[in-house]
Amino acid sequence: MRDIDMTVTADDGTPLAGTLTLPAGPGPHPAVVLLHGSGPLDREGNSPQLRMELARPVAGALAARGIATLRYDRRGTGATPGDWRTAGFTGNRQDAAAAVRALADRPDVRAEATGVIGHSEGALHAMALGARTDVRAVVLLAGFANLGEEAFRWQGRSVVAGMPAPVRALRRPLAAVGSRLLGRVKRTRTDVARVAGNKVNARWLREMLVHDTRDDLAAVGAAVLAVTGDKDLQVDPGDLAEIARLVPGGAQIHRSPDLTHVLRRDPGRPSLNSCRRLLREPVDAGLLDLVAGWLARHLATDTREQPAEGHLASS
Repeated sequence: MRDIDMTVTADDGTPLAGTLTLPAGPGPHPAVVLLHGSGPLDREGNSPQLRMELARPVAGALAARGIATLRYDRRGTGATPGDWRTAGFTGNRQDAAAAVRALADRPDVRAEATGVIGHSEGALHAMALGARTDVRAVVLLAGFANLGEEAFRWQGRSVVAGMPAPVRALRRPLAAVGSRLLGRVKRTRTDVARVAGNKVNARWLREMLVHDTRDDLAAVGAAVLAVTGDKDLQVDPGDLAEIARLVPGGAQIHRSPDLTHVLRRDPGRPSLNSCRRLLREPVDAGLLDLVAGWLARHLATDTREQPAEGHLASS
């Protein structure tokens, strides 16, 4: 495989600096856009605080199956100008849509064989792209099927449940504090605001809290693979059944044993405290093989005439 620089021009003219990994052999190739989670993440899925190192293993696994991968630096990260705090949830989705269009316009890409892989926040935008663009395949890694605020509150309860007993004993007062902070965010009107003394991307939060992914899932016209780990503390793995129910024609779903939100497996009790340790390990090889194989079946050959997969059992 080989990497080339690729710049996506956003709707407002901002150049989103990225990398396109092309597989060996002559094109045009099927191709996907990889969308990362929330925060100031660069094209590899890394932030100054945490290094997901997601893009390189995904691109390698897909290139081995003849599929190209595009990823880009979010606004204000890497070589892309701007400020990630002011982009907003909707703005991130618009940038993702611009990336899909730019990828399909390339002569070395098969425009009728494009897809999108989204992790965490990226999965939410992947749902929207599956409903609003001509992508053929959508992969959802840790995506939820709910109103954003409900998913946010579930995450809070889940994180507290994984804390030591003294913290778990304070779950009710902690929930009350969380509700007050959400109320303050909802009352903000600026892109960035200070809440409890901390600078937060208020516009992103306001837009995410009112976003209901179920609307997009019900309108998806692409094939869907949804994977969530049963050790995920940030997304309810129980939402997989709702994803399968909502997607027209069904979706292939996998509730992956021991898989965490950072896409590494942990046989122990799930906890946010284990995150940095897990990130020293590689992205789960089984997950990469599952995603690459599924995309190869849906993008490398013409599957548009084949019947839908329907609702498949978790594994």
